[in-house]
Amino acid sequence: MSHVFPFQGTQLVALPSGALFWPDRNLLVVSDLHFGKSARASRFGGAQLPPYETRETLLRLEDDLTGTRARQVICLGDSFDSPEVGGALPEAELLWISRLQAGRDWTWIEGNHDPGPVGLGGTHLAQMTLGPLTFRHIATATGQGEVSGHYHPKAMLSLRGRQLSRPCFLLDQTRLILPAFGTYTGGLTTRSAPLARLMAPGAQAILTGPSPCAIPMPR
Repeated sequence: MSHVFPFQGTQLVALPSGALFWPDRNLLVVSDLHFGKSARASRFGGAQLPPYETRETLLRLEDDLTGTRARQVICLGDSFDSPEVGGALPEAELLWISRLQAGRDWTWIEGNHDPGPVGLGGTHLAQMTLGPLTFRHIATATGQGEVSGHYHPKAMLSLRGRQLSRPCFLLDQTRLILPAFGTYTGGLTTRSAPLARLMAPGAQAILTGPSPCAIPMPR
């Protein structure tokens, strides 16, 4: 199941995984893959994470590409957890990425973790505009028709006296912020100051999971 919603004159689809699909363009958009997060953390003394997050992320990405049959892909920055990780991934994972790219128009948008081009195929851009939408890593204060990532938004919900956290899309009339697609990426609550400032009154949070649904953005 997925959630269809209008944005800037387009019909977009929020997928359970946190990916965005634009059917009219046959375009899949993902943000903040953070390939190599566990390897970087281990190398520089960070939290020790199971070394399988890149494979788990690639599995989910492959499932979405198969399910949507997307022929175009935009990765909205922070695709790699640090600039040097792209060349340090295991050969099997690099080949997996190349296989997913084959036959597709693939664009890597620059992020703050990976500010320069990575040593893989595809196009590398600071931002990209298609029709009424502009794709960039970090939302701007004046963005119109802006699709971005960076903040890893999560909604905190109270259910039967328990606090639950769910990655979410954030949507208002001018901007759309995607959740992080990568495994073990953490997140910033919708009540945080940066997101509260960016999102207009009446903004929605589209919760990810088996049955994505829209709720008023928790503030």
